[in-house]
Amino acid sequence: MNRFLGKIVTATIAGILAASLLPQAASADKGQPFDDISKSYARNEIIDLYNKKILAGTSATTFSPAKSITRAEFITVLGRLLKLEPVASPITPYTDVAKSAWYYGSIQAAVQLELVSGTSATTFAPAKAVTRQEAAVMIANAFNQTGSRADSHLTYEDKGKIAGWAIDAVAIVNELGLMKGDTSGSFRPLSPITRQETAVLLAHVLERDGWAAELAAKPDERIVLGWQYGQTTTEYQSHILRSNVNTLSPRWYFVGSTGAVDDTTDTKLAAWAKSNGKKIWAMVGNRSDQEATHQLLSSTSARTAAVNGLAARVSQYGLDGLNIDFENVAPADRANFTALVSQLAVKLHALGKMLSVDVSPDLGTDWTEAFDYAALGKQADYMVLMGYDEHYGGSLYPGPNASLPYDEQAVNTILKVVASNKIILALPFYNRDWSLNPNGTVLSSAFVSLTEQNQTIASYGLKPVWSPDLGQYVASYSKQAIKHTIWIEDGRSVIAKYQLAVKSKLAGVAYWYIGGESPDLWASLRNAEKYYDYSFR
Repeated sequence: MNRFLGKIVTATIAGILAASLLPQAASADKGQPFDDISKSYARNEIIDLYNKKILAGTSATTFSPAKSITRAEFITVLGRLLKLEPVASPITPYTDVAKSAWYYGSIQAAVQLELVSGTSATTFAPAKAVTRQEAAVMIANAFNQTGSRADSHLTYEDKGKIAGWAIDAVAIVNELGLMKGDTSGSFRPLSPITRQETAVLLAHVLERDGWAAELAAKPDERIVLGWQYGQTTTEYQSHILRSNVNTLSPRWYFVGSTGAVDDTTDTKLAAWAKSNGKKIWAMVGNRSDQEATHQLLSSTSARTAAVNGLAARVSQYGLDGLNIDFENVAPADRANFTALVSQLAVKLHALGKMLSVDVSPDLGTDWTEAFDYAALGKQADYMVLMGYDEHYGGSLYPGPNASLPYDEQAVNTILKVVASNKIILALPFYNRDWSLNPNGTVLSSAFVSLTEQNQTIASYGLKPVWSPDLGQYVASYSKQAIKHTIWIEDGRSVIAKYQLAVKSKLAGVAYWYIGGESPDLWASLRNAEKYYDYSFR
């Protein structure tokens, strides 16, 4: 799938959740789980949220309703409310959030989704009490209730104490009835929010019309395609079962100059996919052989032989479709490549099968000149946009494999000629470790899986820095007096690109390649599937 490919840990959260957040055994009073909430104005809310496994006590029998809640605790209960999974990502920007801490995964999940930021670029202050204005900001962000409220009619007598960065959020949660002031007419923005106040706040969220239903709903169904590469069938199946992939694309077919189809179909994988509710769009390649591809495309009889041979295999093995991955096609073969796709589309559609075609972003170079995006988009069911190789093995200067701006430009360009519901955005489960010359040019680059990338980060004790402009972490190190730089792909960067697909209303996403990912990515992507489908209107 990567055009230069031919040339070429699980991080676990130690410890368990702290007692302040774990569900505890019920107290002697069977009517309530804690002994100290009888006189709390939030008694009913505490009990309800406890039963929903969102809030818990500070001990087996106490809730401590008047105690302030910490940033780590607030983010954890907010994640539970949003039905997010803790993420054991190996990369964090915060020096004060230990990977062994019980709250590490909850903070990682929230940071990856941009629900919360640190108190600085390198600190999160997990034990710091959350103020009421901070709680307002977190809730407004988490439930997509943002925007200017310059004309808000806040009448609190201490309105002037509300920070500029919090005033809109306070106005929003006030208008929605999620947070109100006290009986004296004050909002108390700088006061720590207590555990019982938090219970009332979360209860109000669940009472909003439609919000609880959204939280309970399943994510929208999208195509999630995963290519097989470098794995045995058993390894591929194992990774698929841990993933959110619903469409498999094994590398089974290659077409040569005469139209003959090289066939390595694995019938056991085909049967396994059907029994596990997965579709198969088998990949069809050209081995990046430009001359053989030219002979194939320029011959009507060779094209027909290829189409008939491929369609026969789709029928024979009960496949759901094909994924055409022709690379290094000469610009002169543009019309004939479109003709091949058109002919194959007619044949597959007569069988009730799908046809998808892989294309690189249109950068106005010879590499993509053979692809008539508009014409291909009319014939194929789906166009798979390979959102990577921004910088590749032949690049003079190092850089990201797939920065967010690069993918945004690629998507916006193809959307000019192809409908959004026919586009699948392919995301990278691989990266490059760049070795640099003293003048900053590329000395060499190593193709690495994301697990290998993370092992390098751990081995050298790197402290990656998040680049909001690129949507990626960046880290550098020296090895044998040679500088190396990695523009990192991790859960945070991958789901930023996943969000692009959702916001652009694309048909789905694809991953090149299954087995290249680090295991923590699947929790990140499951969170993205849930969260980016919420609207909270």
